[in-house]
Order: sequence, then C-alpha cells, then structure tokens
Amino acid sequence: MDAPDCTHLSSDSERVDDVHDMASTVDVANVSSQLPQVAGIRMCGSTPLLWRVNDLKIARQAGVIGSLVGSLARQPRQNTRLGRPLELLDEEARLLAEEGKGIVLAERDEEGEDHSARAEHYKEDLQHSHQVQSTLALQDRKAVLQRVLNDTQNESSVLERLEALDRGFSLPVSAMTVQLCTARAGLSYHSDERDFLAAGWSMRQDEHSQTRFLVYRDLRKKGFYLTSAGKFGGDFLVYPGDPLRFHAHFIALCVAMDTDTPLCDIMALARLGSNVKKTVVLCSPRATQEQSKEKEEREEEEKTEDRDKDNAADDDDDDEVVYTSLQWSGMV
Repeated sequence: MDAPDCTHLSSDSERVDDVHDMASTVDVANVSSQLPQVAGIRMCGSTPLLWRVNDLKIARQAGVIGSLVGSLARQPRQNTRLGRPLELLDEEARLLAEEGKGIVLAERDEEGEDHSARAEHYKEDLQHSHQVQSTLALQDRKAVLQRVLNDTQNESSVLERLEALDRGFSLPVSAMTVQLCTARAGLSYHSDERDFLAAGWSMRQDEHSQTRFLVYRDLRKKGFYLTSAGKFGGDFLVYPGDPLRFHAHFIALCVAMDTDTPLCDIMALARLGSNVKKTVVLCSPRATQEQSKEKEEREEEEKTEDRDKDNAADDDDDDEVVYTSLQWSGMV
C-alpha cells in the first residue's frame, strides 16, 4: 500500500493558515478604521494648537475653523500664506473636547532627559552637509568659469581664477542650506511620546469665558460657522456656511443676561456693524456658569441612564441663548 502524500496535506494546511492570517489582518484593519478619530490638542501656554494634518481634518469636519499661524517651510519670509499649526479659539477646543472629537494632550516633562547624544549627532550631520555642499559649490563655480573660458579671449585671467578656486575655495557656513526636520519633530503620536491622557485644562474658566462658550456651542448646534471677530469689535463672526464660500452675516457679542451695557456702546456697535455691512447680535445665555455646569452634569447622568432622553435634552437646549439684533437706522 502506498503511503499518503503528506506534501499535499502540509501545503493545504499552510493555505488554511494563510487564509486565517489574511482574515485576521482584514479584521484588524476594519476595527482600526472603525475606531473614532480624535484630534490631539497641544497647549502653548493657554493657546490650543493643532499640529497634525489629520487633526486639522477632524476639526474641519466638526465645523471648527481656527486660524493658521505657522510659516511655510519653502516660503518662511512672508505672511500672505500661512501653514501649521492651527490656532483654535478656547471655545473651539472646548467644543471638540466636549463632543469627544478632541483631547488635550499632556505635556512631556523633559527636564531630566539628556539630549547630548542627539546634539552631537546633529552637529556631525551639519559638518557632513557642509562638506558636501562645499564640493558641489566648487564644481558649480568651475563649470561657470569653464563656460567663460570657452567664450572669452583672455584665457590667462580665467585660468588664474580657476587655480585660485582650487587653492582656497571655502563655502561660508552662513551660506549653507540647512534642512529643517519636521517629519518627526514631535508631531507623530507614539506610546512613549504622546499618551492620550487628559491634561489639566489651562484655559480661562471665568464668567465671560463660560458665556462665550455657551454662545459658541448654541450657534454651532444651529449650523452656523464661527471665527474670531476681534478686528470687528465683537466676539465671533457668524457665517451661514463654510467661510471659504460665504461672507459673515453677523457680529456676535457675548453679554451676560444681567450685564448693564451703556447706551453709547450699543449705538457704537450698531454703527460699526452698519459700516461693515453686518448685523450686530447681542448673545445672552439664560443659564449662569454654575447652572450650566449643573446642567451638563445632569445631562451626562441622563445619557448614561437612558439614551432616549438625548432628544428631549436637545429640544430644551434650543433656546438656552437669547439673541438680540442691532441695526443702525440713522439719527432721529
């Protein structure tokens, strides 16, 4: 009796293992693609910043605009077009964190770290780069003189310059091109570099900041886009759609409900809005800071107990801010 062919059996088992490996790989890829994307917010003092391109995409999809404040690597000496990082308003960062689309990253404590080895390696790279660039610059100079030598009749002076280049040419260090390493300049997330741990919220938590945040959150719920309105004398510029497609229609001024505002200030705001062809809107939240905190805690408890109460809570939040428009109609 012939022995069974074990070769075919082993090959079949290997195919089965390969299929299982492929299936597990696909499952892992599907799970990773289904995980919620969270933007990592870095704090520079009290200013929230977004550095990664993926974080900017997440913020943009959430309706957060921000403003670019970084310089471009290829055009650093201009401010017409700016690049990363994206500076966020305090209200934009708080809304991202509240909706679970952003998290403030804890800062690393680098006081005890020793960077001497990295500094030495960087200096060696600079010296090597200077040598390479000096060789290339010398070749370029010689090529230019060779072209001049072929076109001119005074060969002796050109030959002298060529000999002088061979004897004492040196590229100044100030003229050297330095590569700015931005691919791994602390911008990538690694387990040992950036843990998704909530850092202490270093933003202001006073009454006016809470008023601004309540107004910002309510207008975002209504579908408006907001940016800073510092140059217009208000708190927010309110757009009916994406600022890349629409002009701002309103200047939102956040005022607490019990705040006394002089009549001359109201007239000045209305006149300013008329001059820039925008409507000034006074925005006053109904809830105080303590009431809003209690309401947020109550809503969190309701969400954990019963998910069906979310719609009712949203209906109650529709009128949490009172809006009063101001229009300048001329002197009476």
